[in-house]
Amino acid sequence: MEPGTAGLLVGLMVFVLLAIGVPVAFTLAITAVTFLVLDRGLLAISSLADNFYGGLAEFTLLSIPMFIVMGAAVAATPAGKDLYEALDRWLNRVPGGLIISNIGACSIFAALSGSSPATCAAIGKMGIPEMRQRGYPDGVATGAIAAGGTLGILIPPSITMIVYGIATETSIGRLFLAGLIPGLMLTGLFMAWSIYAASRSGYDFSDRREVTWGQRFSILPRVMPFILIIVGVLYTLYGGVATPSEAAGVGAAFCVLLAILIYRMWNPKALWTILSTSMRESVMILMIIACAALFSQMLSSFYITQSAAEAIAGAGLNKWVLMGAINVFLLIAGFFLPPVAVILMTAPILLPIVMAAGFDPYWFAVVFTINMEIGLITPPVGLNLYVINGIVPDVPLSTVLRGALPFMLCMVVAIIILCIFPGIVTWLPDLLMGPEI
Repeated sequence: MEPGTAGLLVGLMVFVLLAIGVPVAFTLAITAVTFLVLDRGLLAISSLADNFYGGLAEFTLLSIPMFIVMGAAVAATPAGKDLYEALDRWLNRVPGGLIISNIGACSIFAALSGSSPATCAAIGKMGIPEMRQRGYPDGVATGAIAAGGTLGILIPPSITMIVYGIATETSIGRLFLAGLIPGLMLTGLFMAWSIYAASRSGYDFSDRREVTWGQRFSILPRVMPFILIIVGVLYTLYGGVATPSEAAGVGAAFCVLLAILIYRMWNPKALWTILSTSMRESVMILMIIACAALFSQMLSSFYITQSAAEAIAGAGLNKWVLMGAINVFLLIAGFFLPPVAVILMTAPILLPIVMAAGFDPYWFAVVFTINMEIGLITPPVGLNLYVINGIVPDVPLSTVLRGALPFMLCMVVAIIILCIFPGIVTWLPDLLMGPEI
């Protein structure tokens, strides 16, 4: 079978299976097995188990369940409420301090939990009612939280970046560093737009509550230990003290310990909730990774990946036209699939193409991830929108979507800025880890 024909049939089968509701992992496995059997006959089945488990035979994969445990421990506590309250108390005299507090809390909590929906739920339950009570427009209040929740897949430590690093065999430490400054830049863009949108609607920023210095300092002991865990995890990674798996394991242990000590989570049922939630999410991600290994083997067997790369390279397209087309493709894929699935299905194919065009692989990882962020607040699978709608059911979903739309445009602006100034991504990794040879 010709690679082009095989590629079209594979794409059609994947689309049909996803359209009828087959889970992503099983879609990849069914498609891979079907075409491998067509190519090699029933003998292909004998090697499936080895290839399936081979996709999981990567020591770095241990960091995924550990970071998920770390996030589940934080999400199961009132840490999000305390984080929001701490920022609100310290920024109460700053014009627009409430909206800055909400987005800032989203960025920190998202980095801790690594879960976009958990961030929306944790910060949104406190932040959205408070913003609405103080007169912020519903669209700004809901859109800011929906967009702020997406920051966790970019700001380290990020499970999405770990999956990207494993799928493309790139350095996870460099990926974390590459996402840090763009993540902070995106946070700043979100804050700037929120303040502008609120002022444009006539909101009076002079209405601020009085907070004493004692109230400001009293909440810090409940918040600072979790922030120090993030700093410690990143330091051990970049300082060469520990591998990602070791750093994730220590971070998870400390988060569970802090949940017990600070929030008195002595009840075994609460701890079991953390572990069971982590197990479900870990199995889901690892199943997708293992099935993606079968899928990649099938694509290589039919020479689909290599042919696609050769065809695009031979087309002689301008590299920015090529990058624009890739961005559109990633946006569309992100509308329908979760970030992990898109990465595992497309990153191994796209990375050789973009590198051949002269783009930095870590720069592309950040651009890729921002595209996935847009998908998290875009129908039909924009999970953050539905989480926000569940928090404030009296706000129509259409209002939440309209409120999130400007933040999508902020992400597009961020991609354009990174295209013009790629050093925003590459400067910090090169500074701390040296240029990659």
